[in-house]
Amino acid sequence: MKLLDGKRIILGVSGGIAAYKAPELVRRLQDAGADVRVLLTEAGARFVSPLALEVVSLHPVGQDLWRTDDGGRIVHTDLGDDADLIVLAPATADLIARIRHGFADDLLTTTVMACKTPALVCPSMNTDMLANPLVRANIDALGALERYTLLEPGVGLLACGVRGPGRLPDPPEIIEAAAAALTPAALAGVRVTVSAGPTREPLDPVRFISNRSTGTMGFALARAFAAAGAEVTLIAGPVTQRTPVGVARRLDVTTAADFAAAVEGAWATTDVLVMAAALADFRPAAVAEHKIKKGQTALSAIPLERTTDVLLAASRRAGRAGKVLVGFAAETRAVEAHARDKLARKDLDWIVANDVSCDGVGFGTGDNAVVLVGRDGEARGFPRAHKQVLATRLVEALAPPLRARFPRARADAS
Repeated sequence: MKLLDGKRIILGVSGGIAAYKAPELVRRLQDAGADVRVLLTEAGARFVSPLALEVVSLHPVGQDLWRTDDGGRIVHTDLGDDADLIVLAPATADLIARIRHGFADDLLTTTVMACKTPALVCPSMNTDMLANPLVRANIDALGALERYTLLEPGVGLLACGVRGPGRLPDPPEIIEAAAAALTPAALAGVRVTVSAGPTREPLDPVRFISNRSTGTMGFALARAFAAAGAEVTLIAGPVTQRTPVGVARRLDVTTAADFAAAVEGAWATTDVLVMAAALADFRPAAVAEHKIKKGQTALSAIPLERTTDVLLAASRRAGRAGKVLVGFAAETRAVEAHARDKLARKDLDWIVANDVSCDGVGFGTGDNAVVLVGRDGEARGFPRAHKQVLATRLVEALAPPLRARFPRARADAS
C-alpha cells in the first residue's frame, strides 16, 4: 500500500518557472500510487513541454478548453468530477487570483470551477510578489475555503536570484500534503504530542551515549496524526528529518532531560501523548570538562545514573485522567510479554511494540512490523509495511476510540 494508492489526481500546471519541475512531480505522484492527468495553461506551456508531460503521465495533456469527447460532451465539466484531488503546482499569483475571483477562461480554471473536487494549492512565485498584500489576500481567501488546502511555499534561492520564500515545495512535501487533503479529519480538535528520535547524553565535549533511532517512525506518526486533522506537537531528538506537513509546532531537544522538560511544557495542551522516541535509560553522572584521553579513565570507572522515565512521570502527573498515553517498546525477545508488562507498569492506554532483532525492520530501516496492545488486553498485529503506511494504519486504528474519548473530535469532524 502506498500513500496515494488508486487516487486519481489532476495536476494543474501554470506559468511559473517552477513548472519545469512538473514532470518530476508527475513521476513522484505515480510512485506514490496515483494516476495523474495534467492540465497545462498557455503560460505553463512556455516553461515545460506538453509532450514531456504526456510521456511521463501516460495521458494526453489537457490544454484546449473547447475540446469535446467522442460523444460531443465538453471535457472540462467531467474532468474534475472524475478526480479525487486537484493539485495546483505551481500555483502562480495570477492563477490564484483568477480562482479566488471565480474566473473560468481556460481549461484549468474552468475545470476547477465546474467541480467540487478538493484542491491542494501550492503557491510559487517571487518573494516580493508573495509578500504583496493583494496576493497574500488572495492566498488567504482561498485557504479560508473548506475545499482548498494551502501548502506554503518553501524558502530557497529563486530564479530571480533572491533567496527567500516562494519556492515550490519538493515532491515529498506535496505528496504528503495531497495524502493529508484526501484523509478525513477524523481527529480534528484532538491535540496530540508525539516524541521521536534518539537522545544524546554527553560524556565529554566530544563524545556522547546514543542509540540507533533515526526518528522515522515517530515522524511518520506525527505526519499521520496531522493528516487525520489533529493538532500535532512534535518533540524531536537530534535527527535530520524535516518537519512533516501539517505539524503545528516542533521542539528540537537533545537529552532525556530535555525531552522531560518539553513533555512537561506541552502537558497542559496535550490530549494524547505518543512516546515514540528512544530515550536513554542511563547517562554519565558527570560530564567531563575536557575530552577524556585514552588511558586517562577506565570505562568501568565512568559512573552512570538513571535518566528520568518520561512516560512513567507523565502517567503520575496531575491531570493524567484526562489524557491518553501511548508508549513504544523496542524489544529483542518476548516482545508482547514485555510490552504488556510495560503497559501495566506505566499505566498506559496503548503500547506499540516491535522486535528490533528482526532483519529489515526497526531502527535505520524503511519498514516496521508491530503489535498494538491496549489497556483492555486486546492485541492487534500489524504486518511488515513501510513505516509511513504503518503509521497511517495505527492512527486509523486509534481514531475511533480517541473520538469517543474526546467528544469535540466528533463535533469538529462532522
